[in-house]
Amino acid sequence: MVALILGMLICVGLALAVVALVAVPARRDGRDILTPKGEDVVTALKERQQAARQRLERGERSEDDGADAEPDPETSAAADAGARS
Repeated sequence: MVALILGMLICVGLALAVVALVAVPARRDGRDILTPKGEDVVTALKERQQAARQRLERGERSEDDGADAEPDPETSAAADAGARS
C-alpha cells in the first residue's frame, strides 16, 4: 500500500514538473496552450460560472438544482405524517 501511494506521489510530482517546464514558460511567452476549441470551452465555462455566481448573489434558484416548483402531494403528505408521529 505504501508503494502504491509513493508511486502516485512520484507521478504527480513528475506531472507538476512537466507543467512547470513546458506550459508556464509557453504561457509567459504569449503562446496559446489550448487549441481554439479548448479556448472556446474555457470561455463558455467562465461565462457559466459568472452567471451562476450572479444568480447565487441574487438568491435565485437555477433550473438545474433539482428543486420542483410545486411539491409532490404524496411526499408532502408522507412528510407531514412523519412529522406528527
